[in-house]
Order: sequence, then structure tokens, then C-alpha cells
Amino acid sequence: MRLLRVATCNLNQWAMDFDTNLRNVKESISRAKAAGAVVRIGPELELTGYGCEDHFLEQDTTAHAWECLKDILSGDYTDNILCSIGMPIIFKSVRYNCQVFCLNRKIIMIRPKMSLANDGNYREFRWFSAWTYKDELVDFQLPSDVSEATNQETVPFGYGYLQFLDVSLAAETCEELFTANAPRIDLAFSGVEVFMNASGSHHQLRKLNLRIDSMRDATRLCGGVYMYANHQGCDGGRLYYDGCCCIAVNGDVVAQGSQFSLKDVEVLDALIDLDAVSSYRACVSSFREQASHVTKVPCVKVQYKLCQTFRDGMIPTDPIEVMYHCPEEEIAFGPSCWLWDYLRRSRASGFLLPLSGGADSSSVAAIVGCMCQLVIKDIDKGDEQVKADAMRIGQYRDGEFPTDSRELAKRLFYTVYMGTENSSEDTRSRAKRLAEEIGSFHFDVPIDSVVSAFLSLFERLTGKRPRYKVDGGSHTENLGLQNIQARIRMVLAFMMASLMPWVHNKSGFYLVLGSSNVDEGLRGYLTKYDCSSADINPIGSVSKQDLRAFLRWAAVNLQYSSLAEVEAAPPTAELEPIRTDYSQLDEVDMGMTYEELSIYGRLRKIFRCGPVSMFQNLCHRWCGRLSPSEVADKVKHFFKYYAINRHKMTVLTPSYHAESYSPEDNRFDLRQFLYNSTWPYQFRKIDQLVQDIDKDGKWVEDRRADSQLRQRGAARPAQGGGMGVVAAGSANPSVGL
Repeated sequence: MRLLRVATCNLNQWAMDFDTNLRNVKESISRAKAAGAVVRIGPELELTGYGCEDHFLEQDTTAHAWECLKDILSGDYTDNILCSIGMPIIFKSVRYNCQVFCLNRKIIMIRPKMSLANDGNYREFRWFSAWTYKDELVDFQLPSDVSEATNQETVPFGYGYLQFLDVSLAAETCEELFTANAPRIDLAFSGVEVFMNASGSHHQLRKLNLRIDSMRDATRLCGGVYMYANHQGCDGGRLYYDGCCCIAVNGDVVAQGSQFSLKDVEVLDALIDLDAVSSYRACVSSFREQASHVTKVPCVKVQYKLCQTFRDGMIPTDPIEVMYHCPEEEIAFGPSCWLWDYLRRSRASGFLLPLSGGADSSSVAAIVGCMCQLVIKDIDKGDEQVKADAMRIGQYRDGEFPTDSRELAKRLFYTVYMGTENSSEDTRSRAKRLAEEIGSFHFDVPIDSVVSAFLSLFERLTGKRPRYKVDGGSHTENLGLQNIQARIRMVLAFMMASLMPWVHNKSGFYLVLGSSNVDEGLRGYLTKYDCSSADINPIGSVSKQDLRAFLRWAAVNLQYSSLAEVEAAPPTAELEPIRTDYSQLDEVDMGMTYEELSIYGRLRKIFRCGPVSMFQNLCHRWCGRLSPSEVADKVKHFFKYYAINRHKMTVLTPSYHAESYSPEDNRFDLRQFLYNSTWPYQFRKIDQLVQDIDKDGKWVEDRRADSQLRQRGAARPAQGGGMGVVAAGSANPSVGL
């Protein structure tokens, strides 16, 4: 029996903070060695941090990475342990994303990434090139100072594997796990038993199962050991890397790290029986046949043994049941950890939130409350780093430290209800009760006098005073009166965030939190430079439906019972006068429901539908409920307001990325912001399709009959095809053919 103890890790790295990154890498290696591991894998680009972006174009970034690697190799960190360390490397004037394999203070191989991530949030081709040569390993000339430290001039560079005396190992890097023609296939046929994946994978709601399934499938089909390492935390941008390092063997997960954690370093180890890998492969005849005539992959032979032989008490790690968080827990824990990292690394003293008593701002408040609860739990578990950060941010003195989440919230969280004559007593009382449950320092600030001052100034300038629609005013007047309330709140929020610490004799400043959700951003149902304009926004990429589910969950699990009442209340901006015969409601103002917005968003972004293809798909989806002309009106209405309001995305507050249909303009959803909002060509095509459908009465009858059969669960072949859309918050949020 060949037994191999391996270790992988989650590291909370910070882009361009080489001191923090190097310290975490060293700590992870030390912990791996202490656990008895002889193989250690770290996250992708761990020395620089993954999110350096255009800093990768600077020679300094690569040079500093080499300096950090030299520091590691100059000590005893790599003694008797194979370490894969991620960093950028320039070879023949081309920059590559690499894993550097080190053992006993020497570099034994450098493996450049072959499949780059270049969609969604990723732009790796902007900074790196993919390695495309598969037939040979080439010599890489080490930098002179590294060469002197290791007593090596050149090392093997390229695609290949490491052949030790008792085990063979190879690398995959992040995206290569998910590619169709993955490197591990040929590597497995060449006898590689252990695959080491250094990853930089961000959190997204309902995404973890994709990673776990990919690792299981990789080892189920080809056999072998799969070690997966990941970043964990906010490394300086909109993404939160959710960790969940894993070790899988022959289709089973044997070790799983935390998905959401405040820890800077987490190391996961397992004892693997490598004979089980060879036995698993040898029993599959198709694998044997394919492996017997495949082109061999280049290798580096290492005259060293990593495995142990069986001894009493040495038991290979058993498979485990994978732990998945429900979406409500993901919304609670992911943004909470992201906020904590942002707070401690920005050197701010806390957060300030305009708390309206509605679903969105209440969700943000609950997430901050959850953050405080997580901090207290980690302090109780003895995490000295979290304790030190909490003491510094909360400005504790004389050896005091936080022991209660509500007391901690009182020190680092301001909430402000900024009411007007249009605000209701219900929202005011809900905001106050929630603040009490969380423990925030709460203000109730009437702003009618400020609004009146602005209107009086406007009247002196123009001789006119605008009126609300319910009082006989025009649409322009009504919109202007709403916008001025919203923008005053933004100015007041930033003023309080900068000055309230001074008022309370605290140092520093508070970060203003935004609370617009992904659906409102998509529709543009927000005022430019209102309370949606903040420093950061933890829910900017979360749908309204998911937020309402989160509120129900948080009312019970976070013990903020007032959230149940918040969730039950109809969404309203409360920017127009309250009348007995009129109540302002968000969905009425928007001309569409939040459920419809989620469907539009998924079709527009995930399935790349323009107006015409969206109309065609929704005709199938909503047939029997809406006529084609009604579907056309809805699609036109959505695209009209999407186009009119797209410019707002250019100034949208940086938001935690959680949803695959986010309209965030700066990184994720790259589209123009000036549109012809009448979409003349596309809308004309839709009108023509409606006419064609109306002429064909049989088409409508067939679709209605088909819809009725589907509702009864009957099976009937589809006529014409189309996408079925499942709304956000459902068990399966995907759109299927």
C-alpha cells in the first residue's frame, strides 16, 4: 500500500499586498508540514493575489513575485514537501500564469496555464498568454538572484508532469478543470495519479455544485486524486472568493474546506491510498485500452520518494458527504465575509446605512448583523487575527474585546432613517425595531425642512414650484420631486459617515452602504446619485426574490424577527404623498413584476437574447396566459426602460457579485450606455411576428393546448422549441432548452 498525505488550502490573499500574501503562503506550508503532508497546493497566483488586473502588466509585479519565491526557497519551508506556488512569470517576453513546483529549496518544474479564463468577470487574455506547446518541456533561465539562491541555472518549463520514484503528479490551473479537452485526460492515460488544481474561483449563488461535480466527474471518469485550492475573501474588488478547497479520490470527496470564513489561512489534509487509484483504473477495460496507445506526455523525473508504506494506525481518509449552503445562507455569509474584509482592509471604522424599513436596506442591515455574529463566533473559537481586527475597528481599549454581536454592532454600525412627509409610520417603526435587534446606533432624521429649502430655492430661481402627480402635477414635476428626496438622502448619508465618528470622539470614517438590488439595476428603477450611490453594496447583484427568501430565513436563523414583517410588506419607495385612494408601489411604478424582471435578466444576459429572441422565447413560456401582442408589449416595455436607464450602470456602486445576470457595467456586463430606446428595427420585427402569429390561429390554439398539458404534467413533444425560464429563488434557477 502506497500512502500519500496531501494538503490543500484556502488563502485570504490581497492583490498587490506581497507581505500579507507571503505570510499566508508560508503559514499554509508550515501547517501542511505539521499535519505530515508531503504535497501542498495553494491558490492561483497566490503570491500576487488574483485580482491585480492591469498591475500584471507592470514588471514590478512579476519581479516582486520572484522575490517572494526566493524568500520561501531560502528558508526551510520546502524541505521534504512538494509545494506548488502560483505566480506570474515572463518567458521570452511573454507573460504566463504559472504554478511553480518546489522541493527541498529547489525549483523542479514550472507549469504555465494552458486554458485561460476570459469571460464573465475574467479577462486573463488581457494580461497573460496561454501555453500551447504540448510535445516538449523547454529550459527556463531563472533570474540571477533566484539562480544563486537555489544553485540552479535553468528549470523545465511547459506542459508535463512530475514522475517521482513512487508517485506521479501534475497540475491543472482553475479553468482547466472545466474545459472539454482537459489536460488531465492525457495525463491520466500517461499514468499521473495526483492532479493539483490552483484556482481563483469567485462565489456566485448556487455555483458550488458545479465545482464539486466537476472534481467528482474528473476522478470518476479517469480515476485519480484531485486536489483543489482556492482563494477565500475579498482581494480588492467586487468578487468574493469562497474557498471550499477540496480533495477528491476516484469520484468521492474525502475532504472539504469551509466555503465562507473569516480566516486568513485554512489548510486541509487527507491520507490517500494510491494503490486504490491504480486498482480503480485497471478494472475499467476502456480506460486500459485508451491508455495503452495514447501519446505520452513529457515528464520530469525526480529521484525522491513521497509515499509512506502501511503502518498500524494509518487509515486512508474516508469519503464524506459534501456540505452545500442553501441560497439564503449564501446571501448571509458571502456578503458578510466580503464586508468584513473590505472593512478591515480599507482601515474604515465601520458602516453607515440609510435604513428605510424596506426589504433591500433591511437585507443589508441583516447582512451586517450577520457579519458581527460571525466575528463574535470566531473570537469565541480563539481566532486571534479576527479578534485583533475587531478590537482595532471597534476601538476597544485597556485589553477589552467584543463578546456580543449587538455590542459590536453598536460600535461599528450606524443606521439612519431619513423620513419625509411621504414616509409611513410602518416603515419608520420597522427600521427602528430592526436596528434594535441588530444593535446598530440608530438615528431617525426628518428631512422635510431640507427638501423644502431646495424647493424654495428653485421657486426663487424660476418662479415655479413643482407639484406631485396626485396633486395635479405633471410626470416631470412628480419625478423631480421624488429625485430630490432621494439625492438629499445620499448627501446626508455621506456627511454623517464622515462626521459622526468625530461627534462620538472616534477616529476614522464610516463606509456608506448601498442597497439597490440586481433587478432594480437592470430596469434602472433607481435615482442616479441617490441612496443607491454609496461606497459599496453587498446586495447589488442579488435578485429581489432571493432577498425576500433571505429575509424569511434571517428572521428565524439570525433572530431578527422584525424581518418577517419587512418581507410581508409590499415594496414601495415612499417618495409620493400618501393618500387614502393612492399608494405608491414599486411594481406598479415599474410596469412589471420582480419575477418578470428576473426572467428578462436571465434571458438578456445568460442566454444572450435581444428583443426579438426574447419575445419568441416568452411567447412559448407564457402562451396560454398572455397573447403574443401582450408578450410583445411587455418585452418592448422592458427594453425601452433598460435602454433609457443603462447610463445609470456607469456610476453604480461597486457591488458584491452574486448573480450571473448582473447588469454591472464596469467589469461584468460590457455593453454601451447610449441606446436608441425605441429599438426601431427590433420592435418592427416583433410587430411583424405578432401579425404573423395572429394570422395563424391554429398556432395559438396549439400553444394554449400545449401549455395546458404541461400544467397538468402531461408529456407532449414540443412544437417549435423554446426556452423555459425558472424564476430566481426556485430550486433550479437555470434556463433549460
